[in-house]
Amino acid sequence: MTTAQDLRGWIGRTLVDHEGEKIGRIDAIYLDNETGQPEWLAVSTGWFGNRISFVPLPGATQQGDDLRVTFTKEQVKGAPHAEADGQLSQEEEAELYQHYGLGYSEQRSDSGLPDGGTATTGTLGTDTGSDTSGPSTDDAMTRSEEELRVDKTTQQVGTARLRKWVETEHVQETVPVAHEEVRVEREPITAGNIDSAMDGPEISSEEHEMPLYEEQVVANTDVVPKERVRLDKDVVTEEQAVDADLRKERVDIEGNSPTNR
Repeated sequence: MTTAQDLRGWIGRTLVDHEGEKIGRIDAIYLDNETGQPEWLAVSTGWFGNRISFVPLPGATQQGDDLRVTFTKEQVKGAPHAEADGQLSQEEEAELYQHYGLGYSEQRSDSGLPDGGTATTGTLGTDTGSDTSGPSTDDAMTRSEEELRVDKTTQQVGTARLRKWVETEHVQETVPVAHEEVRVEREPITAGNIDSAMDGPEISSEEHEMPLYEEQVVANTDVVPKERVRLDKDVVTEEQAVDADLRKERVDIEGNSPTNR
């Protein structure tokens, strides 16, 4: 394992101890920040792989698809806890070296291996840095911006009520009415009516009555249905402007490294 590509290929593989017993899965390879040499393996151990244990990389050998170290499984699982945050502090490294029986000092060796050890380490290919503010999450920064979402609610703005009432209207109509008027008719005595004329006393007093009639107007009312009236409504759509101030986050790079892209 002489290249970065070779070392990255071990991430996700299985780590076994000196007797071939499975220790856990390799999550990351930590490098010496001064020399860039590989120094530590970060391995997921425990029943559910939720614990990260650190194992020295020197002396590790390939065994099939697995990587084999010279330490026991119990020795790895009993190693002091260190946060898998991409770096190991001097105190964490000193405790780990002491646990694995390796010497530790502040001197640097050309290989990055424990002729003394190192103050901090990084990961090969996976060391993407860590959060310096806010909660510590993953290797990416999320840029967000607000987008306008217009929702509509329906609410009552009024009530339409249909009602009826009775009002009186004075109307006048002209209708023809008839009445009887008396008229006196006189006819001369002729041979045709002489007998009727001579019927009765020759000289006498006499009265004759004739009833007279006339039509009189009588006003009555009838209730007649004219129409059916009901309420209905139409939906009318119109345009209405919506204004809002939207915020967005910007991302920029700071630093003068010639390798920044």
